[in-house]
Amino acid sequence: MNVRVRSLVRLVRLPAALSVLGDALTGAAAAGRLREPRTWALPLSSVCLYWAGMALNDYADRGLDAVERPERPIPSGAVAPGEALAVASGLTVAGVGVAALTGGRRTALVASALAATVWTYDLVLKRTRLSPLGMATARGLDVLLGAGDRPGRAVRPAVAMAVHTLGVTALSRGEVHGTRPEVAAGSLACTLAGSVVAALPGREGSGSPRGAAGEVIAGMFAGVYAGTVGLAQWRALTDPTAEHAREATGVGIRGMIPLQAALLSRYGAPVPACALAVGAPVVSRASRRVAVT
Repeated sequence: MNVRVRSLVRLVRLPAALSVLGDALTGAAAAGRLREPRTWALPLSSVCLYWAGMALNDYADRGLDAVERPERPIPSGAVAPGEALAVASGLTVAGVGVAALTGGRRTALVASALAATVWTYDLVLKRTRLSPLGMATARGLDVLLGAGDRPGRAVRPAVAMAVHTLGVTALSRGEVHGTRPEVAAGSLACTLAGSVVAALPGREGSGSPRGAAGEVIAGMFAGVYAGTVGLAQWRALTDPTAEHAREATGVGIRGMIPLQAALLSRYGAPVPACALAVGAPVVSRASRRVAVT
């Protein structure tokens, strides 16, 4: 891979984008919009905004990274600060534009709110106690992106993804200097809550063979999610070192995929859920070469 391209790949944490593909699709499934062809283009908007946030993250943290993570693209000199800001700006415009073209005015408004949340998080909230809440808000909005003019139907999956993100973000603050047992315990509680929300049967499709099958598959994916993410967070709880906090954060990011798959199955879309789940091992392997945190 070209050195320049590899630097940009590292800047935007390219493989981690697979963890956002299921957000908008989950919201669309809950709102009954998966049969609308344009809905399937919305994950591209999510990916653009996610990559924008990663590039902006490194731009905002360039001074701190020079001390704590000098290997990152900006402090290492592989990417100039202005270039990172330009990448973040361009991807933000692209993300909102895709949402407007594929989802209409209501979806564009949600995408704009999501973009504003991403920029506020990176430039203002990240160094405050509100940072986990800011990131959780962004993830919830990403789910609502797929709901179109029926956001009320997607509140439950949006809350599930937001709660999970709240726990992962809180734990990620200890990646360099270690975390605290109470933070790890809170993250574990968020994971267990998310798995319960994803596994609980609902009215959608209940009573039909297809609905019953979807609920069984949802339970399986919820179990995988709780087992993998919960175990990593348990290790951080019993030994709250920086190494375990980093591990749990990475597992938590990758764990968004089985959680999304569980929610998709719960809302009657087991086939897209299984297709999405294929991305989990891909992210796991790619993260060995390109950091996702």
